[in-house]
Amino acid sequence: MKIIGLTGGIGSGKSTVLSLFKDFGVATYISDNEAKKLMTADRELRNQITKLFGEKAYINESLNSKHIASIVFNDKEKLNALNALVHPKVHEDFQKFIKKTNADFIIYEAAILFESGSDKLCDYIITVLASFENKIERIMKRDGVSEAQILERMKHQSSDDFKINKSDFVIRNNKLENTKCQVSTIFELLLKLRK
Repeated sequence: MKIIGLTGGIGSGKSTVLSLFKDFGVATYISDNEAKKLMTADRELRNQITKLFGEKAYINESLNSKHIASIVFNDKEKLNALNALVHPKVHEDFQKFIKKTNADFIIYEAAILFESGSDKLCDYIITVLASFENKIERIMKRDGVSEAQILERMKHQSSDDFKINKSDFVIRNNKLENTKCQVSTIFELLLKLRK
C-alpha cells in the first residue's frame, strides 16, 4: 500500500482532484473532515478545545467552526495550540484507517500537509495549484466571504513554491479537462512506480 499526500492552497480545487482519483478506485482520507469529526466525538479533545476557546467553541454539542476560525485566523499562537491538540488525534485516526483499508493507494488530503508533519507519512506528494483568479472565485462562491477575508486566510498558508519544492507531482487545476488528463497521467505513473 502506498500513501499519497494531496495538498494545495485554499481554493486550489483539492476536492475536485480527490474525486477524480476516487474514480480510479483510490481510497481517500480527508484530514480536515476527520479532524472536525474528532473535535466533536472525542471527549478529551472537546474538553481541551473548550478550555482553549471558551464555551462558545461548541453550540448544542456541535463544533462552532465559525467562532474558532474567527479566532485562529487572527491569532497564530491559538492556531498553533489548536493544531498541537488536533494533529496527533488525526494521525492516530489515520493509522486506524490504514489498518481497515486494503486498497493499493490511499490519498491523504490535507491543506496543511507539511505544516502538520503529515508529509512524513507519505510515499509521494501531489500539490494542486490554481490561478489566483480561480482560487478567489471558488472560495467566494463556496464560503460566501469577501476577497479581503480570503487574502487574510491565504496569508496563513505556505506559498505554492514551498509546496512545489517538496512535492513529487504538481497538478494545475484551472480547466477540468486538463485536470482530468493530469490525474490520469499521475495515476498511471503511480501504478508503474508501485511495480
